[in-house]
Amino acid sequence: MHYVIMGCGRVGSTLALALEAQGHSVAVIDQDEAAFRRLGASFEGRRVTGVGFDRDTLRAADIEKAYAFAAVSSGDNSNILSARVARETFDVEHVVARIYDPGRAEIYQRLGIPTVATVKWTADQVLRRLVPIGAVPMHTDSSGAITLAEIPVDTSWVGTPLIKLEAATGARVAYLTRLGEGVLPAKGTVLQDGDLLQMLVQTDRLAALEQLLAGSRPADF
Repeated sequence: MHYVIMGCGRVGSTLALALEAQGHSVAVIDQDEAAFRRLGASFEGRRVTGVGFDRDTLRAADIEKAYAFAAVSSGDNSNILSARVARETFDVEHVVARIYDPGRAEIYQRLGIPTVATVKWTADQVLRRLVPIGAVPMHTDSSGAITLAEIPVDTSWVGTPLIKLEAATGARVAYLTRLGEGVLPAKGTVLQDGDLLQMLVQTDRLAALEQLLAGSRPADF
């Protein structure tokens, strides 16, 4: 698949190299041509000099073919503007923006742009929002019967109360990660765009749970 990354600092270059190593095509955008040195001579992706919210610059990076877009430059405003252009103008479904001011995170979340705060940032967190890597087992009890796993959820499930999701799946939401912070679900907690679910499930039902939540929410749910 094709990925577009805006920002070629330590974060952007790490993402670009990790995605290329997984066999994906990558285009990196940065205003400073010298920043592309971080990619090294072996990087085979596209280097595009420009600003990430400029439509012509995005087209030069093949945004129209992109599976996902990551805005990870050093500026909050540039990141969120670029992310909105990618989603709203070019209909890129998988978009994530890095932010420095956690106070803005809730505002950005309401715009439908998943964000990763700098303090909590790791390349793994961003990759999990961009790449369809499936369920990620995090812990299994000593008998092997119960697994705690991070389960990807299709966007059609957004807005579903977690208590209803548990009833439908027979699994338990141990906690969720929202805006880079772990959150214990309360009775009225509703799944939001960008949430990462960590669920407890019988190990032999993990594959079925992953398949259910990766698909569209049933119309009669």
